[in-house]
Amino acid sequence: MRLMLVEVAPKRPVLHLAASLYLALVEHARGILKPAALNVALMPRGLIPIVFVLLFMAVVPQPCQAQSPEPALAPPAKLSELLRLMDDPELRQWLEKRQEAEQKPSTVAATIIETEEAHARARYQALRSVIPGVPAQIAGATSRVREQARSSGFAPVLVLFTALVCVGLAAEWFFKKTVLKARFQNPLIAHTVGEFGPWITFTLVSSAIFLVIDWPPLLHAVILFYLVAFIAARLAFAVCKLSMDAGALSAFGYRRARLFIAVLAIAGATTALARPLSVDRDVGTVIAYGFSILLLLVAIEAVWRRPGKETAARQLSLINALYTLYAICLWLLWVTNFLGLFWLGIYLVVLPGLLAAVGRTAEAFAKGRWPGDNKTSARMVLAVRGARALVIGAAVAWITFIWHYDPNILARENPAIDAAVRGTLKSVFILILADLCWQLSKAFIDGRLSDTGGGTFPPSAEAARAGRLRTLLPIFRNALAAIVIVAATLTVLSEMGVQIGPLIAGAGIFGVAIGFGSQTLVKDIVSGIFYLMDDAFRVGEYIQSGSYKGTVESFSLRSVRLRHHHGPVFTVPFGELGAVQNMSRDWAIDKFLLRVPFNTDVAKAKKIIKQIGEQLKEDPEIGPQILETLKMKGVEQIGDFGIELSFAFTALPGRQTYIRRQAYTMIRDAFIENGIEFAHPTVQVGKEEKSDAAAAALTLERNRTAEQIAGSPPPPT
Repeated sequence: MRLMLVEVAPKRPVLHLAASLYLALVEHARGILKPAALNVALMPRGLIPIVFVLLFMAVVPQPCQAQSPEPALAPPAKLSELLRLMDDPELRQWLEKRQEAEQKPSTVAATIIETEEAHARARYQALRSVIPGVPAQIAGATSRVREQARSSGFAPVLVLFTALVCVGLAAEWFFKKTVLKARFQNPLIAHTVGEFGPWITFTLVSSAIFLVIDWPPLLHAVILFYLVAFIAARLAFAVCKLSMDAGALSAFGYRRARLFIAVLAIAGATTALARPLSVDRDVGTVIAYGFSILLLLVAIEAVWRRPGKETAARQLSLINALYTLYAICLWLLWVTNFLGLFWLGIYLVVLPGLLAAVGRTAEAFAKGRWPGDNKTSARMVLAVRGARALVIGAAVAWITFIWHYDPNILARENPAIDAAVRGTLKSVFILILADLCWQLSKAFIDGRLSDTGGGTFPPSAEAARAGRLRTLLPIFRNALAAIVIVAATLTVLSEMGVQIGPLIAGAGIFGVAIGFGSQTLVKDIVSGIFYLMDDAFRVGEYIQSGSYKGTVESFSLRSVRLRHHHGPVFTVPFGELGAVQNMSRDWAIDKFLLRVPFNTDVAKAKKIIKQIGEQLKEDPEIGPQILETLKMKGVEQIGDFGIELSFAFTALPGRQTYIRRQAYTMIRDAFIENGIEFAHPTVQVGKEEKSDAAAAALTLERNRTAEQIAGSPPPPT
């Protein structure tokens, strides 16, 4: 029974209301009238049609009849109770709310679509009916303006407007002949002044003359609207010319842009005059549609006649056909007053190219203003990214305005979709701001890193500060990126209607769990923080810790990257570093020993070393790297093969090896020139035969003995 009533109800509203009342009363009576035994399951089948007819008669008024009514029979007790419940105000209110709740989800979209279809059909019929009267309306408005100008003692509108424009152009010519003769160091600034200066002059002079004259009402409206359109068109022309000069717009695009802007300005001024000139609203709409068709033709002509690239003719024709179809779809959206979708479609086509053109124009202007800056400098990033952000912000602001005031938006009937769209528009602003802040911060940090250089010499306070910046700025940049991403994400989620409180609480619990599960990671991070606070080492310094040594190349949150002087790279967690030996701070003392023979003149050697030290100090390449020049300390010890002389000098960290090699070469050459040799080990090998000297001594002793014997008398026999 319920299904049958629901199927029949949409066809007749009265039956629908009666059926709804009946079904609601039956369901309500199940809970209220149980003591009276009013239950649908126990109700006789013959009573259901009777109740339905009574409900129908109670709702639909019946015509009066002449005959006398028959005496009514006394209703049964159950029916009397049902009729009493129908008169209850609370029950009626409950039934109405229930009916609305059941109908709204299923009929809202259909109702809106039907309404829009009916509105479009009625609008089409109205516009179709007024098309024959458009020339008469235009002629009537023109005659009214002409008559009012003549009665007020003014010349025709065309003459007045031409005179006003000529006066403005004369002031513009005077500006070009006087102010523009000044020399500007920046050619782009000179070009900008040359484009916008005359426009500003024309605007000021023509506006001042217009405000001084007391115009009649209709003449005032006509002159005002067309003057504003002329000024706006000239401003757009100047912007397009500047974009073409900066390389962001081709010559063909510039010509078509001028044509489109001119038609658009005339169309805007003409359609806006419909209301002040008492032109019928539908006639003004027809005129606007006519101008829109003209603009559509200009766009299609620009698509098909644009300069072809290195693309096959068939492929280019297909692309042009798709662009044409897209333009027609946009025109249909505008005609049917779906402004939100219309502007979204415009943005899909225009915004990418517009952003590229604005970026190139801003970059060219910034290069002319700051010729020494590269593309990654903070000022260049601010100029380019800032200009693009302004364009995107203006586009989103306009879409927001259209969304707020466009009556043909289906999503507005659904609060969830409406909130999501508004949150999306706000999120775009947030993301633009976050991207601009991050790009500026990144450019500033990279600029400071490039200014610090790559060396640490000479060891001054400025060099120490530069090394400190090279160490901390990369870490700060990574931390800032994480902060910007997290903040932007949470803000966007909040604008989209997501409750971020549970997310933050969940992140806190997750962080605690991570802390317990990754104690080594926490140890590394905390150790790294304390190493940085203690300024134990910096980027570019040579350190040694245990078996790890090398030049510090970079940091992360948990480790340091060391480059060994032989080439290998060590990635050492901060928790494993322990005691760190920094070999690149302040100074380095280098000592070495040289061995000379025992008979070397030590005083002479010391004088030679002193001269070598002075030569090293005076050397233009080595001298700035020496803090204390080379000196001979004296005899360090006496060895088996000679005496060992001690030498020392103090130099900048990391340069001692190079200086020692130069000193070795100079000491060797000086010792050779002064007859000082270097001691070297000698080995004497012993033999069983006596040496020649011993043999000669023995022979000499024997000869001497023989002579003594020969000179004495012979012994007695």
